[in-house]
Amino acid sequence: MPKALVEREIAHHTLTKLRVVGSMHERKALMAELSDGFIALPGGTGTLEEFFEILTWAQLGEHQKPCGLLNTSGYYDPLLKVFDHMVEKGFVSAEHRKLVLVEYDPDAMLNAFARYTPPKTVKWITSEET
Repeated sequence: MPKALVEREIAHHTLTKLRVVGSMHERKALMAELSDGFIALPGGTGTLEEFFEILTWAQLGEHQKPCGLLNTSGYYDPLLKVFDHMVEKGFVSAEHRKLVLVEYDPDAMLNAFARYTPPKTVKWITSEET
């Protein structure tokens, strides 16, 4: 957790382990380093920002860890339509779309993570001239 949030008394001091870092950038880098995978629960803009950054890192090949949306009660249905729209319009490849695992309950998500094999993409964009 960034030090500024700890100072605002937002920290939960009864956690087993609380790591305090200097910034949100340090927080995300540490989470990426320590994690075996990433699951976004229903949340707000901060949740989406962190999920999109880690998803972008996967797309760039910075990691090959699973990235999932826990779609409780269909919370992420509108976002999933946006992902499909990006594929339809050619801004995201179908292979990169497969980076987003979607499940409706935690056990199913953990099972999907256990079976996960990162998609192999060689090129991001395919030109008609090549």
